[in-house]
Amino acid sequence: MAIAIDDETGSAEPNGRAGFPSLNQRSFAPFKIATVIDTVASRGIAPETVLERTGLTLAEVRDPNALTSIGQYLIACENIVAAGAEFADAFAIGARLHLSAYGMYGYALMCSPSMRDFFDFAVRYQPLATPTVRLEWRSEGDVAIWRFREIYRDVMSSGVRTFLVRQQMKMTFTHIRDTAGTDNLPVRALFALPEDPHAAGDERALSCPCLYAQEANELHYPIGILDQTPELGNSLTRTMLEQTCERLIGQSRISSGLSGEVYQLLLNAPSQLPSMTSAAAQLGLQERTLRRHLAAEDTTYGAIVDDVRRKLAIEYLQTTRMSVDDVAWKVGFSDSANLRRAIRRWTGGTISDIRSK
Repeated sequence: MAIAIDDETGSAEPNGRAGFPSLNQRSFAPFKIATVIDTVASRGIAPETVLERTGLTLAEVRDPNALTSIGQYLIACENIVAAGAEFADAFAIGARLHLSAYGMYGYALMCSPSMRDFFDFAVRYQPLATPTVRLEWRSEGDVAIWRFREIYRDVMSSGVRTFLVRQQMKMTFTHIRDTAGTDNLPVRALFALPEDPHAAGDERALSCPCLYAQEANELHYPIGILDQTPELGNSLTRTMLEQTCERLIGQSRISSGLSGEVYQLLLNAPSQLPSMTSAAAQLGLQERTLRRHLAAEDTTYGAIVDDVRRKLAIEYLQTTRMSVDDVAWKVGFSDSANLRRAIRRWTGGTISDIRSK
């Protein structure tokens, strides 16, 4: 599990779901569940079977204004696996989930000025996309590597886990082709799963050799893909869409449960961020009660503090002429050096990069 270290406090954050909506938070259009229903219909699995225990009706799934949760999507996948869906269906669902289905997030990805930028954006704004894993990427030697961290593994069965890993592999495969063209294929896929009789199907679906019983689930692409220009790349359009995605992800975080109340509290006094004890008192809670409730919403006080600092720092740098020292003070850092380190951690870039956007 990833451990994030706060530059100022040195506190560790072990929660792999930090920054993501809680399982029951209804934040997502129902396009993924609709795709599941349409894909498994040919196998004779009825919509009512897919939706059992989700609390959703077929009319709601067909309504683009309806909102669904990650938990409801996981239940739908549990239902189809129990009803006889096979791993071929996981690949079929992933092949149908084109970027055009993801609204502003998907359009922004297609407009990325470079594939390196595509990789960065996909990771940063993934919480907008009904995520079932946490995306990460890195370059290593002659390959660019997608890693799929299983942050919901504790709430799903083994069958659903293997189904969703394959689905995510195919989704990423599809999104790369949507953006960079059909000639861009992975060189290998790594599965943190035991080899099973479906291995040949995996290689056909992903167009590359597959290795099993690995330390992580990964999809490796030739390093040269990072320097390619997407077919629809447009820097101006992408900047406009990024601003929209930033607003959407901010609205999602500050409108959700107790964590939303904490966001609002911190946004009101960013330069003098209260301790967790003080914040709990302002909310009429004991510190341990606040900690427990935030954990139930898959986040921590430290993660919220970090995200508030990130959001405000980027906003100040892009929209004002404040000095770097003043921005650092405004968001609660003791000096500009800590802000610069945080910017590098948050974005992979520099303050100059942010101010040039």
